[in-house]
Amino acid sequence: MSTHNVPETFSIPVGPLHVALEEPMYFKIDVQGETVSHIDINAGHAHRGIEYLTTKRSMYQNVVLTERICSLCSNSHPQTFAMAAEKIAGIEVPERGIYLRTVADEMKRVTSHLFNVALLVHLVGYETYFMHMMQVREIGQDMLESIFGNRQDIGAMCIGGVRYDLDDKSIAYILSALAKIETETKDIIKTFKTNGSILRRTKGVGVLTHADAITCGVVGPVARASGVDYDVRREAPYAAYDRLPLVVHSLTDGDVWSRAMVRLEEILTSIDLLRVCLRDLPGGPVNINDRPDIPPGQAVTRSEAPRGEVIYYLRTNDTPQPERVKWRVPTFMNWDSLRFMLQDAKVADIAMIVNSIDPCLSCTER
Repeated sequence: MSTHNVPETFSIPVGPLHVALEEPMYFKIDVQGETVSHIDINAGHAHRGIEYLTTKRSMYQNVVLTERICSLCSNSHPQTFAMAAEKIAGIEVPERGIYLRTVADEMKRVTSHLFNVALLVHLVGYETYFMHMMQVREIGQDMLESIFGNRQDIGAMCIGGVRYDLDDKSIAYILSALAKIETETKDIIKTFKTNGSILRRTKGVGVLTHADAITCGVVGPVARASGVDYDVRREAPYAAYDRLPLVVHSLTDGDVWSRAMVRLEEILTSIDLLRVCLRDLPGGPVNINDRPDIPPGQAVTRSEAPRGEVIYYLRTNDTPQPERVKWRVPTFMNWDSLRFMLQDAKVADIAMIVNSIDPCLSCTER
């Protein structure tokens, strides 16, 4: 029997520094010809001991520290941490602070999703459109810098509310920026539905079925693109989400294209939510204007970060420092699904599939 047409089998290392990520994630991939036959994922290259550091700082210092866990989800970490502290201490956040927390949350979601989808276009090889999408994101980044004074770690949160406020001029500026982003995002959605290069590289690629999504326990856009209709903002509302017209977007194909489309649709929903928040923004203080001691206790809180569900566990004692802080981030749940997505994939699609889960190793390796 001739073996001349049997593809050669070999192993290739991808990472821990590679094209899809600016963070270290190592893949050992067995390929047969150009097709992936087996994959081993090895993390552990970016451990920072940051959970330990939280026990050496006061509760109020940790609001600043937790924001440094992840840049794209930077607002979600201090918010969820503050929610846990407020739950233990019985702190009621003022109504204006509740709405402004939602504003900060959704502004970060818009810029995060634009960044991930822009990187997908870059990995597809459509460099001109990648630069265009980054210009659209720059509108959002300028908005963050103008309102918060920073483009990534915006420092909006504090225990008992928020650290910023908006006046009529700021609100008008935000609405103007959102209108530009909305127009551009609608055009991007049209491009994703019609452009042959994007469709050929993303449709039917890196498929995660609904059953496998449930098995892996994936969260966020990765889950919703595989037909898992779940969003913490709806299932366990926090901030002002229980009074907003939230639309949860889900698709069923579970491929790279679907994950990008869920994110793009969520950008439009975030813009709608921001407009409602700014229209209905109540008066009054933005925080409790105090730094009360957090009594001994424990709490679990969660929020919907751009990448998916973030869960915080906080245990306090009668010292200014927490006794234990632990978080579970979306990438921790989502990266195991790569074993399903990469099975039988082409080598050329590996980076694109990895990017489609929007991974963040810095927050995962705590």
